[in-house]
Amino acid sequence: MRGLVRGPAILWGLILLCVSSPAWATPVLIGQGSIPGTASDLSGDSSSLGDAEATPHNRLGGIGSGIAFTGTANRYVMVPDRGPADGRTTYQDRFQVFDITVNPALGTVAPSLVATRLMRNEAGGIFTGSSAAFDATNSPASLRFDPEGVRIGNTGTLFVSDEYGPSLYEFAQNGDRLRALDIPNKFLLGDNANIPQPNANGALELPPNNTMGRQANRGMEGLAISPDGSKLYGSMQSPLIQDGGLNASISRVGINDRILEIDVATGAAREFLYQLSAAGNGISEILAINDHEFLVLERDGRAGSSAAFKQLFKVDIISATDTSGIGTTAINGLPTSGTPAGIEPVMKSLYLDLLDPAFGLAGASFPEKIEGLTFGPDLDDGRHLLLVTSDNDFIAGQPTRFFAFALDDLPGFQQQQVVPEPTSVLLFGTGLLGSWVWRKRYTNRARRAWSPNGNG
Repeated sequence: MRGLVRGPAILWGLILLCVSSPAWATPVLIGQGSIPGTASDLSGDSSSLGDAEATPHNRLGGIGSGIAFTGTANRYVMVPDRGPADGRTTYQDRFQVFDITVNPALGTVAPSLVATRLMRNEAGGIFTGSSAAFDATNSPASLRFDPEGVRIGNTGTLFVSDEYGPSLYEFAQNGDRLRALDIPNKFLLGDNANIPQPNANGALELPPNNTMGRQANRGMEGLAISPDGSKLYGSMQSPLIQDGGLNASISRVGINDRILEIDVATGAAREFLYQLSAAGNGISEILAINDHEFLVLERDGRAGSSAAFKQLFKVDIISATDTSGIGTTAINGLPTSGTPAGIEPVMKSLYLDLLDPAFGLAGASFPEKIEGLTFGPDLDDGRHLLLVTSDNDFIAGQPTRFFAFALDDLPGFQQQQVVPEPTSVLLFGTGLLGSWVWRKRYTNRARRAWSPNGNG
């Protein structure tokens, strides 16, 4: 009799378990794709950049540095960084527009290039990746620009973070800069007299020439935007110089990194302490889950079978201390390690390990620079789509990689909404950013660039 009861009891237990448990418990890899390292963009400029590899100016490279979903169909924006040869060319900064289709049934990610747009300042000067194109005061007047993070504002503009400054600019859809947001001085280069000492040679931007601000080539690598579009979150790749980021031998030893919050409308700023898992790691990207939780991509600088750390952390700033008052001079920064008394860092927990054997991605072909994160449109089954991209450094033999994950374990997730202004005109067609907002306050040149025939 006891055996007769046990069978139904087990059956009902299994039924209840299935009903009460989600169908998916962890992130699932649902697709992969790539773009060849020799692909071309739509700029039409095939002239050589003059580097050792004679890279053509229209090389479709570096685009995995930053990626953002536009909120429409399958359309995304991607930003290349400063070009090949580590800032030693006059590469013209641009952003690329893609339609990206993810097919879970086939396990594919298919990117299709739609448009290429050069990035200009208010006077029409084209931003360049050249490290030599700096302004002596390290100001927004500088034409040198190393785009690393991109997010779409709630009215359709682009916010792009810069590793050189660090800077944070807002651009129109045609690539015209609309404004530069103020960055607190502690993030900017400065010597003992708080005078910036920028240099074309990154090594000469380090101590003793500068004793505060970002480390060379370790500036505002990541960028997030709150779902309502009201706040931006810039993550520094490595700790600031005054935060014990470097030792006397100029080796990276610090783990106390910063996330900067900026109010889009008022410019009001707060800062939060993010503690790296290891001093050799850096933050490559930050992506908002809601108004206080984020995914943060932390990685090492190794590729292939040597890669050991490529992880996404779920981060919460809700109880983190505002550290704005710390590090305003070269001698009152955060310690190299440890948490100062009275300071609460962001809460941090592992969410996704890209090198987990379960995904089958680790190995000789795994890229060093995993740098782009964005949510896309939700999948048909209701799960959230997360795209992860790699920066191929414009290397002809190295493709840009796309990894698509399905997520169902993100409580509180809010998809960002791009809300048109009442006076906006929605534009469609090949060569356009598609379905984006164009506001009347933009310049006539900007309007022409988005004409239906795509001829600016």
